Amino acid sequence: MRVLAVDDERPALEDLGRLLRASRRVDDLELVQSGSEALVRVGEARFDALFLDVRMPGMDGVALARVLARFAEPPSIVFVSAYETAAVQAFELHALDYLMKPVSRRRVEEALERVAAERTPAPAAVAGAAGEEADGMVAVDAPRGGTRLLARSSILYGQAYGDYVRIVSDDGRFLVRTTMSDLERRWEPFGFVRVHRGYLANLKRAVELHPLINGTATLRFADGHGVPISRRQVGELRRRLRV
Repeated sequence: MRVLAVDDERPALEDLGRLLRASRRVDDLELVQSGSEALVRVGEARFDALFLDVRMPGMDGVALARVLARFAEPPSIVFVSAYETAAVQAFELHALDYLMKPVSRRRVEEALERVAAERTPAPAAVAGAAGEEADGMVAVDAPRGGTRLLARSSILYGQAYGDYVRIVSDDGRFLVRTTMSDLERRWEPFGFVRVHRGYLANLKRAVELHPLINGTATLRFADGHGVPISRRQVGELRRRLRV
C-alpha cells in the first residue's frame, strides 16, 4: 500500500518512517512535516493511508482529517500522538487507529492490518475463485500487492499462466489465482469464449478474425493485441461472429 506520514518533528517522523518501511505491507512511503504539505500531496497522488500527528503548527492532524473526510475516496486515517486528548475526535472522524508515542513496531503493524482490511473488498461482495462481483467488476491481484477492481467489459482476454490466469485489459495486465476452466464457466454468459487451450477471449471486444495458412487463426482486438485460435475453434468462432 501507499502511505503518507505527517509529523512536524523530524526525529519523530523519521522514527515512524523507519517502522513503516520495515513493514511488508508498505510499498511506497512519503514523509512530510506539515498538514498543509500533506493536503497538497493527497491532492496530487492517491494514498491508501495517512499516519497523522495530532498536534502540529498551522493545520494539525484533526483539521486535516476533517478536510480529507470530504474527499470522494479519502485515504484511511491513523492518528499518532503523545497525548490522548484527541482520541474522541479520532473516533468521530472514523480513524482506524490511534497510536501513542513512542510508537512500537507492533502497533504500526496492527494499524496497517486495519487499513488493509478496510481497503480489501468484503467477501460477500466478491464471489468465486476469480473474484467476480455481481455488478460486473472483477477483483484481480494488483502488481504491487493488494487487490484491484476491473470492469469485466474492460478485459480483452485471459491467458493461462501456471497456477494463475493473466488478465489483459484496457488498464494493463493482472493475475487471478484460478483455472482457465473455472474462468470459462463463470464468464461464458458475458461473451467470453475459450478460443484456445490457453486463451479465453472477450468476443465483444474482438475486431478481426484473421485466418492462417495452417487452418488456425488469430483473433485481434482494436488495440493491436491478438490471441491464437485453435483449428477446432475456428469454425465455431466463424459461426458466432457470423463471418
